[in-house]
Amino acid sequence: MKYEIDKELLVELNGDRQNIRIRAAQKGLPVLLFIHGGPGVCNRHSVMGDLSGLADTFTMVCWDQRLSGKSYRKLNKGETICVDDYVNDARALTEYLRAEFGGDIYVAGHSWGSIIGLLLITRYPDGIKAYIGQGQFVNGTLNEKLSYEFCLAEAKKAGDKKALKKLAGGAPVAGQYPTQKAMMTQRDYLTRFGGADYNHRCGMIKSLLIPLLKSPEYSLADIAKYAKGGMYLSRVLWPEVVSYEFDKTVTEVSVPVIITQGRYDYNTPSELAKQWFDNLKAPYKRWIWFENSAHGPMREEPDLWVETVKKEAERLNGQN
Repeated sequence: MKYEIDKELLVELNGDRQNIRIRAAQKGLPVLLFIHGGPGVCNRHSVMGDLSGLADTFTMVCWDQRLSGKSYRKLNKGETICVDDYVNDARALTEYLRAEFGGDIYVAGHSWGSIIGLLLITRYPDGIKAYIGQGQFVNGTLNEKLSYEFCLAEAKKAGDKKALKKLAGGAPVAGQYPTQKAMMTQRDYLTRFGGADYNHRCGMIKSLLIPLLKSPEYSLADIAKYAKGGMYLSRVLWPEVVSYEFDKTVTEVSVPVIITQGRYDYNTPSELAKQWFDNLKAPYKRWIWFENSAHGPMREEPDLWVETVKKEAERLNGQN
């Protein structure tokens, strides 16, 4: 596919210079903004690669968030960081994109990005055409409890004594693990047992690093910054991240909501997301299962995700 728009640039969002990547087959297409997970786990390499088929329908925009990936920098002395910074940056970015390209914005939030996305459409719904969620976060305490219990159950089922030993004593309390190492251990086994990627059950580091190294989107220097940002942000933001209880605080929204959820997701357990969605009031809502995916349908079933998003956009536009 040839692209009339294919560029990377720095934009200033609330006093911070951040890197975005834009691609579209032609000018005038509606914007689809991807809000990546983590915190700090940028995904432009997979979006621009696996989901390139969206470029004939949307102006695709990938955003390396504050202190993430190509937007990583050292903090200034006395500078702090919180979830609201990311929500406010998202608002500033949507305003910039509307001014630059016109029209309302489709917002696709994944995992940590689904926290930013939901808070964005709850606080600042104007100019948002629809919210598309996957790996949908709902309740931090319940999220980590179910995710950890999944790893224990799978380890017992497999008779994996090494995994059981490493997981022992590392149970989360109110969503927080006793140590950073305990959290990383849980996430590693989550990946190995198929709760993050259903069909590719390798360790967490391999699943993140290999795609980055193979992509032209990030240089080795970028990957070093990516790692620094991801480790720092997961440590600093985690207590606030797991404090959210959207099943209690986000029960009604004023924009369309489309959830594209992996059947086997135990990173952000699908049962929590489905319960929340069933009770959610919205002008339009659609729940779509991805039967061969866990935490990332757009990476695990990219062709189907592209087709699904295009169909949903057609359906929404048909209502106007």
